Amino acid sequence: MSGILILTAVELEARVLARRLGLPAITVLPFPAFGRDLLRVAPVGLRAGLLASRWPRLLAGLGRPLVVSGGVCGALAPELRGGDLVIPESVLGPDGERLNVTPTPYRQATLLAGAARGGLLATSRDVVATAQAKAALSARTGAVAVDMESALILAHAAGAGCPTLVVRGVSDAAGESLPPELIRLMTPAGRLHAGRALALPFRRPRVLPRALALRRATRRALAGVARVLAALAASSRP
Repeated sequence: MSGILILTAVELEARVLARRLGLPAITVLPFPAFGRDLLRVAPVGLRAGLLASRWPRLLAGLGRPLVVSGGVCGALAPELRGGDLVIPESVLGPDGERLNVTPTPYRQATLLAGAARGGLLATSRDVVATAQAKAALSARTGAVAVDMESALILAHAAGAGCPTLVVRGVSDAAGESLPPELIRLMTPAGRLHAGRALALPFRRPRVLPRALALRRATRRALAGVARVLAALAASSRP
């Protein structure tokens, strides 16, 4: 393994993981990125929309690193709770394509995690926001969780000859819905819309308890993801 490149959807995920992994900002890059030696973390936007443009600079000096789709996901399996880890063996893309992660890092990550859900993760083009939509996606695909980036990240990395892995933490359970007001807080580039976030307690006070609960679950999820990634990085050092 010539390095580890962790790709998230949103900037918040990348910053939290970088802080927990003790990674400083890479100031020479024109976008948010963090790293030290052969370990790097960067956001690539919702639906991995910025992956192609950021990929060459992120890969510089790493050769063919292990590419990890990291961050949070929504649960589809009813037994999963906020903060639980999902390390899938396969990812189902938006068009029905199935992508397998690389077996060796998958086995390493699952052993290091101690407790993580395997199986299939679905990548959706759109936010799967309601309990009803989650149940329908689960019944249709058999997936245990859903995100909007992993299939795209895996396909791009595999096309470049890089091994792949997915390590995600659950931010919202299968029976929980995401209010539209919270979905609109993120820009397509994966940044928090500051104006909307500041106005939320005043314009939509009823959504505030759900926002705080989601924040707590997200932090637990990212803490678990960071723990696995830190152990994986330590095990890969010579």
